[in-house]
Amino acid sequence: MIRIAHISDLHFGRTAPELLDPLIGALNAAGADLVAVTGDLTQRARDSQFRAARAFLNRLDPPWISVPGNHDVPLDNPWLRLLRPYARYRRHVSADLAPRARIGALTVQGFNTVDPLRWQRGKVRRRDLDQACQAFAEAPGPRLAMAHHPFEQAPGTPKSLMKHAGPSLEALARCGADIVLSGHLHRWRAEPFLTREAGRRVLQVHVGTGLSTRLRGQENDFALLAIEGDQIELTRMVAKEGAFRPASLAVFRKGLAGWTGV
Repeated sequence: MIRIAHISDLHFGRTAPELLDPLIGALNAAGADLVAVTGDLTQRARDSQFRAARAFLNRLDPPWISVPGNHDVPLDNPWLRLLRPYARYRRHVSADLAPRARIGALTVQGFNTVDPLRWQRGKVRRRDLDQACQAFAEAPGPRLAMAHHPFEQAPGTPKSLMKHAGPSLEALARCGADIVLSGHLHRWRAEPFLTREAGRRVLQVHVGTGLSTRLRGQENDFALLAIEGDQIELTRMVAKEGAFRPASLAVFRKGLAGWTGV
């Protein structure tokens, strides 16, 4: 069994400090083989905020992998945003904006979906899709993609869906992607989505914010994925009374047409 902890939208610079130690404790106690961080580690991409984010990551016992979010490029420094948008992220978090990891038979491929020329809306780059398809073609087991921006949003979502989201999801499905992790909206959503062209149900796991006070009508949370063979147990961990506790459990099984809930 492979265990993945998925956190997102920490927003150092606007966090609930009373949740910091409980989140670290819950992640370290989860027995995860990997912690996947889907962007927005900071609120305004300032060095002090990146230092706080890195101190958080350094306290994690499991290895971690991270991709940037739209808040991780400077908003209040237009020249830096235009000329060196990822300089601070690279310095403090990772030089690799689209990292790859292998945990047992599981292959994880990160996407950098940030568009420095826009404030919120992201985009998918062709080279990242090609890199993911190459990684997944060589993968012996489950294939997981992670990005800050979601590839699909619920109707009525106030934020714009990222550029090329639909065709990119179809391409990922054709390349064999099984799971997509994302953040950005600060809301929980976990269900298979049916890709129309590829005809495969790819499992979407979209978590809220782990630490931020910028809530969207839901609690601070993160996800635990337990992957074994063709089955995934997905636990939503929610902050309640000063601790992160299991709030829901969903089980998904993979068939010829992809994932279905059990």
